[in-house]
Amino acid sequence: MNFKSIYIILSSVMLVSSVEAAKVVFLYGARSHASGDHEFKAGSHLLAKHINAQKKVNLQASVHAGWPADDSILDDADAIVIYADGTKVIGNGWEKMDQLVKEKKVGVLFMHYAVHPSVEQGEKYYLPWIGGFFKNGISVNPFWRANIKPKKGHETARGVGPIEAVDEFYFNIELHPDSLNLGAATPSEKNLLRINNIWTRAAYLAKGKTQSLLWGITRPGGGRGAGFTGGHHHRNWALEGYRKLILNTIAWIAGEKVPSTGVPTYAVTEEELNENLDDYGDRTNRIKLPTQADITFTPGPWMTPEEHAESRRRPKKKK
Repeated sequence: MNFKSIYIILSSVMLVSSVEAAKVVFLYGARSHASGDHEFKAGSHLLAKHINAQKKVNLQASVHAGWPADDSILDDADAIVIYADGTKVIGNGWEKMDQLVKEKKVGVLFMHYAVHPSVEQGEKYYLPWIGGFFKNGISVNPFWRANIKPKKGHETARGVGPIEAVDEFYFNIELHPDSLNLGAATPSEKNLLRINNIWTRAAYLAKGKTQSLLWGITRPGGGRGAGFTGGHHHRNWALEGYRKLILNTIAWIAGEKVPSTGVPTYAVTEEELNENLDDYGDRTNRIKLPTQADITFTPGPWMTPEEHAESRRRPKKKK
């Protein structure tokens, strides 16, 4: 190798290293539910850790509790991920986020309960920001086994293997006409574990119809957004395909090119899965890695709305 070749290689390395990493900011919500569910802090830290451990995609992630008191730290963000209950985090920063979306073209991802605003907030902010939202009166939140199919040919699908998981996967999402179904699955009476507290006529009629569990949008004015309805059970972040699909989505909304094999991610251990869990004292559960038993069950009934309402009125049996 001659001097000229060495110079070209070194110059290329220096050029790549000098490119500033795309900034990803996770904003997580306070604890809720029981230990092992809605582990927003632990889930955010796990995903951020995997982003920062890889070198193929030029991303750098940080994690913050709630909406930052000094939200100027978001001014240079390329992607903001909100993982929380409802609007408890974004509710402190509607106008700031709207400004970042419109002026800075920031990428936005809302996960699990965070995709559920009021109808007015959803139509004003969520549809243009991320391309969809959980709409009261239409969307529902059952627990079911989803065989998630990434969108073929899309960057977010790169390197994603099979995904079969049981979670509180919301469906019947209100979607923007331009949104893309990045993670499709079909609910049926064969894969329904149980109907939860919200059930609608539209959901009852959606049996056997393909749903968007992960969707995304490229905004007309620039920037990208996405929404993911999973993320209830913390254990599912140990599923490689499930995790990689979301890591790819984060890279995509940040405007980074997703490699042909996807954003690199390593196998999650039980020890890592139990890092940063919310403290429930002696009620804090040790979370096990997911197994086949987690997705094996006798299906629950696909009820009419009337049957569901009646079941909610019945007194619960004492254990």
